[in-house]
Amino acid sequence: MGESIRPMHGALGWPAAMVVWGPGFTAARHSHHCVQLIMAMQGTLLVRSGPEDEWRKCGAVLIRPDAFHEVDARAGTALIAFVDSESELGAALCNRIDRNILCITTRQVERWRAALQPGLSGEVVDQWVRKELLHQRQVVDIHPRVLRVLKYLREGRGALDDVSLKTLAGISGLSQSRFMHVFTESVRVPLRRYILWLRLQRAACELMCGVTVTEAAHDAGFSDAAHLDRTFRRMLGTTPTDLALRKRSSRGVSILVEPDLLDPRIIRPAFTLTSSQNLD
Repeated sequence: MGESIRPMHGALGWPAAMVVWGPGFTAARHSHHCVQLIMAMQGTLLVRSGPEDEWRKCGAVLIRPDAFHEVDARAGTALIAFVDSESELGAALCNRIDRNILCITTRQVERWRAALQPGLSGEVVDQWVRKELLHQRQVVDIHPRVLRVLKYLREGRGALDDVSLKTLAGISGLSQSRFMHVFTESVRVPLRRYILWLRLQRAACELMCGVTVTEAAHDAGFSDAAHLDRTFRRMLGTTPTDLALRKRSSRGVSILVEPDLLDPRIIRPAFTLTSSQNLD
């Protein structure tokens, strides 16, 4: 983690996933490179791919990486999980989604809600993730040269320092053209788009730690606060100011899955769980 990070108690700066919960929210049409799970803790939510489509009503929904979606979950408390698609958990969730937006069955939602009772807390959500989600994770076959670069980026300094193609290809030990091809093949998203998603995660963590929008933009490698704001709106359907204003009500705990030392292909998912009023 970079030295400029000011982490919340128990929070991880470079999570493979972020899980948040809080009062209901709405999100304008947007997309992001992650698998997303949204669950209404009471009643139902509405979801659609955009204004041209009809709203679909359900208790919870899974959304594929990079799929455009719009959400209305104002009815009550909502839980949201953003999962990096290259993680084992992300791959497992992707295998469950046979379309861009998949409504979870009523029976499954009822089971998940029961597991999260009597109320949302770090400990309760921790147990739910481990029992209901982590047992379905799968090994992701990532090229070992790409794995070197992912580890470099996840250390935290990668998004702040030199992330030029020349530098990253050098870390991988591959030619620039070969590295770009292998990276996209392994991670399933182009290099620049992936780095942007990591920077967005870092900015979100910084904001939850209480820094200003300008500071978060600088620390995460955005040109300025306006650049961060535009990226938030496009990729999360909200603004960094919305998140910063709610930092006082936030709490954080972490879930860290121990790495499998016998299999270097495996990237074990680490989670930041945060109680917040609106993150999507």
